[in-house]
Amino acid sequence: MSNVRKAKHGWIFTIIFTILSVLWVLPIVIVFMNSFKLKAYINRFPFQLGPFKMTDGWDRFVAGVQKAFVGLTNYAEGIRKINFFNAFGTSLFITICSVAVIILCTSMCAWYIIRVNDKFSKGLYCLCLFSMIVPFQMVMFTLSKLSNMLHLGNPVGIILVYLGFGAGLSVFMFTGFVKSIPLEIEEAAMIDGCSPIQTYFQVVFPILKPTAITVAILQVMWIWNDYLLPYLVLDIRKWKTIPIAIQYLKGGYGSIDWGAMMAMLVLAILPIIIFYGICQKYIIEGVVAGAVKG
Repeated sequence: MSNVRKAKHGWIFTIIFTILSVLWVLPIVIVFMNSFKLKAYINRFPFQLGPFKMTDGWDRFVAGVQKAFVGLTNYAEGIRKINFFNAFGTSLFITICSVAVIILCTSMCAWYIIRVNDKFSKGLYCLCLFSMIVPFQMVMFTLSKLSNMLHLGNPVGIILVYLGFGAGLSVFMFTGFVKSIPLEIEEAAMIDGCSPIQTYFQVVFPILKPTAITVAILQVMWIWNDYLLPYLVLDIRKWKTIPIAIQYLKGGYGSIDWGAMMAMLVLAILPIIIFYGICQKYIIEGVVAGAVKG
């Protein structure tokens, strides 16, 4: 009877989660809509298409929309002001290289921790977990000083910084998955003449694909949208990521080119939405696999 009652009231949860989904997507829709509007109408009518009332007729509605919207002018102006394509290239390079290094190093580290299973590997695993607990604000100052001393204020150097901050969660997820891999598979590969490196790349890593994709999605979303870490580490006179470049649309005395900013925000979030949409089916599979207990 309890299952029947839950089924009867399932529509309530459907309505609740539908409303929550709409509220979640609404800010993105508002940003996209305002990216095509004049700055004056963004300030005055941020939540509607133009200067019209609900009681106005269709002709007034069309006239209001035509008056408020400027097409792709905001996009062209924003791209010109912040040198968008250079910032896009910098963000793309840092994101792709950082995620590749994180996946390679943390998956090998997780494999070592599970298969060796001595005091050193257990201590290494605890350190990785501890890095997930420490707030970024506690190490922010020392990180910026150390990065400056080691000359890491460039797109290549910041990859090492991202590796350090992204290792904790990635190692945790990979170790959970490695525990589920039968040791006999690796022993059979070694009997066939594979070295440990060959065993990892030819046997273990292909099996880690679901978790690797999940880690990649989580790290891409973090690194692509990150503002504070590149701002602290990078020499922003030479290299700017997209989040840093966008904030330069804010002028003196609090003036902001809202039209250009909305347009650049759309261009900034569009790649990550496309990437997430393509890869989202692997997230649950990878997370569940990474939660396996040994």
